[in-house]
Amino acid sequence: MSKLRDIFLHKQDLLRNRPDKCRVETIADSHLVENFQSQIKTRQFNLIADQPENMGGTDLGPRPSELLLAALAACHEVTYRLYADAMEIDLQDVAVSVTGVSDARGFFNANDDVPAGFSEVLGDINIVSNASDDDIERLRLAVNRHCPVLDDLRKPLKVELKLHRKT
Repeated sequence: MSKLRDIFLHKQDLLRNRPDKCRVETIADSHLVENFQSQIKTRQFNLIADQPENMGGTDLGPRPSELLLAALAACHEVTYRLYADAMEIDLQDVAVSVTGVSDARGFFNANDDVPAGFSEVLGDINIVSNASDDDIERLRLAVNRHCPVLDDLRKPLKVELKLHRKT
């Protein structure tokens, strides 16, 4: 049995028997440093988000929307790896490429009818596997059902951001 399968089965058993252990809080803190450059901290990791120079940024990091796409791609890869091991399906390699399509008029308030964010996200999942087509389809369905970032993007999600003013 693989290490990831062991972890999966252990966590599954724990969560079924200990509902008090189910809640997970993930925290990301960000502070605008200058112009469009943000310093982001999550757990012990520091990230920079920025805008390209043609947008007034210093291009020292990805745009926030690119971080969202990166989160989806990486989460999908992790979910493929975990579920392939848990389901004992051969998966030698997985890579995900995603493209977000948006209309800049929404961000720049050039048209009130145009949303500010992505109108669609398109992607390709490339795997190396000797598994049967049926097993690959079972894996694909499991990943699409259990990938947290994909789930967040597909469903309406309560988001409440409170504004605090300091003087």
